Amino acid sequence: MSEKTTALDGKIAEKSGGEVRLWTRDFILIIAINFLVFINHIMILSTFPFYVEKLGGTAAIAGLAATVFSLIAVICRPFIGWMLDNGKRKAILIVGLCGLALAPAGYLAVPVLSVALVFRMIHGASLACSNTTSSTIATDIIPKARFAEGMGMFGMATALATAIAPALGLFLMDRGYMILFLSATGIAIVALVLYLFLHTPAIEASSKPLNLKALVNPDAVPASTIMLVFMLTFGALENFLAKYAQVSGLPSGGLFFAIMAAMLLLVRVTLGKVVDQRGEGIFVYTCNAAMAAAFLLLAFAPGTVTFLLAAVLAGYGFGGLEPALQSMAVHIASPESRGSANSTFLCAYDIGIGLGGGLAGVLITTAGYNQMFAVLAIANAVSLILYLVWGRKHPSSFNRK
Repeated sequence: MSEKTTALDGKIAEKSGGEVRLWTRDFILIIAINFLVFINHIMILSTFPFYVEKLGGTAAIAGLAATVFSLIAVICRPFIGWMLDNGKRKAILIVGLCGLALAPAGYLAVPVLSVALVFRMIHGASLACSNTTSSTIATDIIPKARFAEGMGMFGMATALATAIAPALGLFLMDRGYMILFLSATGIAIVALVLYLFLHTPAIEASSKPLNLKALVNPDAVPASTIMLVFMLTFGALENFLAKYAQVSGLPSGGLFFAIMAAMLLLVRVTLGKVVDQRGEGIFVYTCNAAMAAAFLLLAFAPGTVTFLLAAVLAGYGFGGLEPALQSMAVHIASPESRGSANSTFLCAYDIGIGLGGGLAGVLITTAGYNQMFAVLAIANAVSLILYLVWGRKHPSSFNRK
């Protein structure tokens, strides 16, 4: 577990056959750890509305749970970024993985709605520790010359977990909540075991004092804001798509997310190289359009064919945009500020999912599922406008190379 690996500009720049190596052992390990982190997180996120209903709650309460989860993650992330920039990478990762193991066991041990919300906050803080750290370690490891490509591969595992986990969670839930929650705990334990074999580049700690203004990285703000607005739609999907499919007599939510996963794989294979060569703009334009189209199909033309088409479109939308914008958010950050850059982006990610889930819950309760999808499609237009008038002109944009 030594952290004495030599790195140039915080990156491993090993060469093989004249090319900078991307696929090192440690890069594979950090991808695997982050994959398991998101499997643990999303398999509970997508099934929690069912669990809330079992405990006597409503869709609005399920939405509140999503908001509370994200709120605590957002509160924690800036401080986590500061600690990461002060060299506490591996300690924070251990804390996060332990929390991801504890929270699902807590849901099982005390099946009371109010207690479940408390454990959702523990789960949110643990996710903030785990994936902020894993993202920062990934940016330490990826060679500068293949940065967007590397972030695309790292993001492929994350997004693939995001697409696979709902189907897995629903499958396990059908076999009982004990199986679901114990499986989530076991997945976090496997991630802890993988951590034991991880070596990270030595990064000089900045030893900077806590400064509330410095907790947000200004260079990451444009990409983060654009992502936040986009994630309003994805937050609604992750929290309520399976429930929508059930009450509307459509194919299962598990099938929807499985199709999303297949589309994500297709997108992520080439995404990084495209961003390195052409910039993130192509994904901001097309991914927002694809997600908006998916929501409009769900709102105005619900049916088996359109349901499956919406899954393809949503898979492309999320699969393309998230790593493109994360690359934009962190690629000009210095090694000593990558923690705050990642935490700024992931705060926006969490806020978007939390607000999207909360807003979706309120809209479903007051107006119904179809109206919820129609209203939230507006978020994609706003995300696109923000990029056009602000993001593409910022120094962090790859399009300004």
